[in-house]
Amino acid sequence: LLSLGTGTTSEFDKTHTAEETAKWGALQWMLVIQQMTEAASSYMTDYYLSTVFQDLHSQNNYLRVQENALTGTTTKADDASEANMELLAQVGENLLRKPVSKDNPETYEEALKRFAKLLSDRKKLRANKASY
Repeated sequence: LLSLGTGTTSEFDKTHTAEETAKWGALQWMLVIQQMTEAASSYMTDYYLSTVFQDLHSQNNYLRVQENALTGTTTKADDASEANMELLAQVGENLLRKPVSKDNPETYEEALKRFAKLLSDRKKLRANKASY
């Protein structure tokens, strides 16, 4: 299973003072709650799938690819400007060089190549079985 995320912001790493949050209206609080819910859902799904694949001793068959520190215009899903597309391409290039996790030093580039080979080998195996 190759799980491709749309990215998340490091917005939750930001701290706010009581004075700041006291000025927030209902809309601001709704947006914060929505962001937290979406982020929690994404993380929980990844955690669940990762755990299931580990329990099945198939952890090499699951890869989640997602940048978790988007900033600026790269967080805007509706910004299809050429400048933002170039920024997103750079985010993707940088992500390829990052380790998959703190427990797995394999880079995303290495993991994706391994995953592509695994899928290709399985397709060939199915094709060979079908020809019998």
